[in-house]
Amino acid sequence: MVETGLTSSADVPSPQAPRRGAVAFIFVTILLDMLALGLIMPILPKLIESFVGNDTASAARIFGLFGTAWAAMQFVFSPVLGSLSDRFGRRPVILLSNFGLAADYVLMALAPSLAWLFVGRLISGVTSASISTAFAYIADLTPPERRAAIFGRIGAAFGAGFVLGPATGGLLGDIDPRLPFWAAAGLSFANALYGLLVLPESLPSERRSPFRWRSANPLGALRLLGSDRILAGLSTVNFITQLAHVVLPSTFVLYATYRYGWDTRTVGLTLAMVGVCAMIVQGGAIGPIVRIFGERGALMLGLSAGMVGFFIFGAAPTGPLSWLGIPVMALWGVSGAALQALMTRLVAPDKQGQLQGATSSVQSVAQLAGPFLFTLSFAFFIGSNTPVHLPGAPFLLASALMIVAIVIALRTLRAANEKPPS
Repeated sequence: MVETGLTSSADVPSPQAPRRGAVAFIFVTILLDMLALGLIMPILPKLIESFVGNDTASAARIFGLFGTAWAAMQFVFSPVLGSLSDRFGRRPVILLSNFGLAADYVLMALAPSLAWLFVGRLISGVTSASISTAFAYIADLTPPERRAAIFGRIGAAFGAGFVLGPATGGLLGDIDPRLPFWAAAGLSFANALYGLLVLPESLPSERRSPFRWRSANPLGALRLLGSDRILAGLSTVNFITQLAHVVLPSTFVLYATYRYGWDTRTVGLTLAMVGVCAMIVQGGAIGPIVRIFGERGALMLGLSAGMVGFFIFGAAPTGPLSWLGIPVMALWGVSGAALQALMTRLVAPDKQGQLQGATSSVQSVAQLAGPFLFTLSFAFFIGSNTPVHLPGAPFLLASALMIVAIVIALRTLRAANEKPPS
């Protein structure tokens, strides 16, 4: 059932019947993209270190620069690729990005200097921005009432990639530090060839829109998010939750090592547990939850779970108690899929690529700002001059951000109830 206040021309069903092979390809595309990213995650810092004479401090600073540059490329090029897919179709953008990603990993595998490695990381940020097009593909083929469940299954691919990728990359990196890059290139190239065989176009020519730089640049794309007050409210919730999420990759390892005295093995197993729980929820639980509670109820359930999960992580005095937060945090994934589904209802079919590009740009801004926010708060509250010794401060801050997101979501959904159907 289409919910009052969230009905739009985006709800017009696609004239094409979804092909199971096509949706499976999108799942595999994102899985392999995340797996490839995960493969190089444990070895890239070591490779950078080898270029700077094994100076760990310099390598850490350069690695941070690499991460910022990658996020900046995502911010700039996600709306560009999304708008290109609205104009030329999803298939060519996805396939060219996969081939480009494969070539980029080859470049990084052969990089003779730090400068070449940096260029490769920039290109990776551009080609990985095609994930927004993959989400637009799903919106093209999936009826509005089923999008949350499908987005959840696609989200499981992210979890699987980040569970399997770093573990495999670490093993391959022990053999040769360049081997994970070759493996990532092979996966991306195989993915592109697979797409040539099974991926049909999801956006018919009559539903495409002209390409305009005014809407394809990041600021222009963000104007789309502000074009409707309900969409603007949901986009704000998305930004806040993405910002809160950054606390995990930016401070979790430092925090767990400092507060609980965990070694690398314990941290790795804990992160694997996080990934497995996330996969279970996103792969199998989101559909039933949305059917029971609706997209709005699923959104509020997920946001509340995120708030509680972050609080447990920040307040738990011992490592085993912090593990209680893992299954709670896994339920947070319900909110992301519900949020995506609600937002796609508010945008016309010929602008789904632009929507996903703008959403990815919002996430990139969060990825740029989040590391500074959480690492600085962690450093302040464990420093010698802190008024209160509170190592869990970054996670408590993330929990507070989730409270803000809940308040905005409630106000936005209330406004949607008052908005007459279009």
